[in-house]
Amino acid sequence: MISSVSLIGGTVLTSHGALEAADVHIADGMIVEAPSPSATAIDCRSFCVLPGIVDVHGDAFEVALHPRPGVNIAFPIAMRWVDRQLLANGITTVFHGLTLSWEPGARSLPAGRDFMDGLEGLRPQFLADHRVQLRWETFAHDAIDDIDHWLARHPKPALAFNDHTTLTLEAARSGNTKKLEVWAHRAGLTLKEYLAMAEEIGRRAPDVADKVRDVAERASRRGAIMLSHDEKTRGEREQFRNLGAKVCEFPLARKVAEDAVSNGEYVIMGAPNVIRGGSHTGAMSAEDAIGNGLCDVLASDYYYPSLLHAAEHLVARGVCSFGEAWNLVSRNPAASMGLQDRGAIETGRRADLAVLDCTGPWRLVHLVVGGVVTTFGS
Repeated sequence: MISSVSLIGGTVLTSHGALEAADVHIADGMIVEAPSPSATAIDCRSFCVLPGIVDVHGDAFEVALHPRPGVNIAFPIAMRWVDRQLLANGITTVFHGLTLSWEPGARSLPAGRDFMDGLEGLRPQFLADHRVQLRWETFAHDAIDDIDHWLARHPKPALAFNDHTTLTLEAARSGNTKKLEVWAHRAGLTLKEYLAMAEEIGRRAPDVADKVRDVAERASRRGAIMLSHDEKTRGEREQFRNLGAKVCEFPLARKVAEDAVSNGEYVIMGAPNVIRGGSHTGAMSAEDAIGNGLCDVLASDYYYPSLLHAAEHLVARGVCSFGEAWNLVSRNPAASMGLQDRGAIETGRRADLAVLDCTGPWRLVHLVVGGVVTTFGS
């Protein structure tokens, strides 16, 4: 393995958001001030040298593990493929959005246990830095002790509070079951079986607030980053803020994003929303939110290529500058997850870098993860 590398002649995104001609030197996985005499030189003239992409919420791994309903791929095969997909899309750090629900199947607690154990075993084989966002369904009370156990692991997972149970019951009672049919299919149930299970689980509603406080206190003791997911009202944002969840993920209303921003909190939205020109669920436009200062972090959500191309889209449309667009997928996500060792090209930081050809449609040429270089073509 090459231990010392110098990226020569590239246009580097500085920590001040400017693009400047500079060389970047790497030794032992870190960005260093001066080149090593034995450094391997990589010609980056005409290329942009940028901090690697940090994905704070990606669940496309679910498709790799379960490409069709009832079809399961062996964990090592699926996740090695995911690792290569991350690299091919410039993602150097990923937080897998692992849903822990009361549903059977792919989002069940047993599936979550298999994922966490499998990831631990495979971690030494990955090139990207694989982490986890525990996306806890607040009615899934059987998962609480597992969550507490996992929050003691290194690297420490982030924790997101999510309530799709109430949404499920509201949709069922209104007769709007189209999405619920998809969810039932994913769980390996008929719609009737799924709704019956949801109704049974819904009886836990009086206990949910106490369970949420309990989990938040456990996460706080562990020093975990906490997020709240799919908030509809300012009241929900205030509730979770008071519990220590200072990151607002996928707000469903503009007023929620405004409230988060006014309190100095990070707002996460989906990069697919940007490249598609809007939300597939009819929620806020991420591009509009960015243009109005209401979103500072983009996540891949369900599609890994979206992060790189969302930044390209925003620059092409003049929504923000190159540096601002790239901060949405690198510097800001790293900061929101408490990762102070990446997200910027500075001496002493981890050597996670993406080298792009931006002279036409943006194209990844090299990716550096912890000092290890993968080349995709020049």
